Amino acid sequence: MTAMNEETYWQSLSARDARADGTFVYAVRSTGIYCRPSCPSRRPRREHIVFFPLPAAAERAGFRACRRCRPREADDQARRIRRLCRYIETHLDHPLTLVELGAQASFSPHHLQRLFKRIVGVTPRQYAEACRLGQLKTRLKDGPTVAQALYEAGYGSSRRLYEQADRLGMTPAAYRRGGSGVNIIYTTVDCALGRLLVAATEKGICFVSLGDSDAFLQAELARDYPAAEIQRDQAGLGRWVSAILKHLDGRQPHLDLPLDVQGTAFQWQVWEALRAIPYGATRSYGEIARSLGKPQAARAVARACAGNPASIVIPCHRAVGQDGDLTGYRWGVERKRALLVQEGAPEIEASK
Repeated sequence: MTAMNEETYWQSLSARDARADGTFVYAVRSTGIYCRPSCPSRRPRREHIVFFPLPAAAERAGFRACRRCRPREADDQARRIRRLCRYIETHLDHPLTLVELGAQASFSPHHLQRLFKRIVGVTPRQYAEACRLGQLKTRLKDGPTVAQALYEAGYGSSRRLYEQADRLGMTPAAYRRGGSGVNIIYTTVDCALGRLLVAATEKGICFVSLGDSDAFLQAELARDYPAAEIQRDQAGLGRWVSAILKHLDGRQPHLDLPLDVQGTAFQWQVWEALRAIPYGATRSYGEIARSLGKPQAARAVARACAGNPASIVIPCHRAVGQDGDLTGYRWGVERKRALLVQEGAPEIEASK
């Protein structure tokens, strides 16, 4: 286990982060007991702690499970929720009720709702809708008709689809035409990292980019939204731009702005995981994948980071390689380094 993994685990333990339950356990040498990250017991001193990826590994090392937080139960719950996600993904062609899903995972409907939201970050219904929308978007680009794409994606009627249109940010036909009819306003300003472009629809921020020139930034925006109506409007974005600039200067560590971006269910999971990383911390792609219950999906996590359309607001700069390597960054590796140094990421400070 690398020092970076241990530092990340210690941060989760210090915060008693329930989202980390099922991704690792910690053992206390002085008591011989191991716990889940969210255990409410008194936090031990750092030098007394050893981390393990699984309860079985802690038990092989001679530690016994905490009777208060029951870490084996947390590990089992995480596995059952991961299996349930796969079940949802393969049964999108009919309505999925909490009763049915609870029976699949052996949870009561109420307990399933709370547990699924805590582990995955969204409710089972939201996860299923995100999966359907992801399939729909692919079929709208490749399929011959909207109607055919609609039914192949698991929507029983066009009414259900258009009730979900606010999640697409536009109607299905408009999305297929590259965002035709969508109104986007944008502005550009100076920031510590060069020029900053912020763009938004009426629902929220849809694009944030960093660069050396306005021409480059405007071309990026037009490439992402080739058929949208795009207009400059600084006044309409002043409050959001001000918050981002304060964040870049370290005066507003927590940034929680409304978003109107398009992504698959998996991309949204990754982006929400990125937004949950504390200011000044980093996570490896593998750690993010494990936190989502998909330990083999590190490369897919990296691709989701690369597809992030809203720099800073979705902080993909906090995702790094397994050994702390900064890897790539859509807006330049040096900007990524500068962002992490500004936030005080310890491993970046040490490497300066």
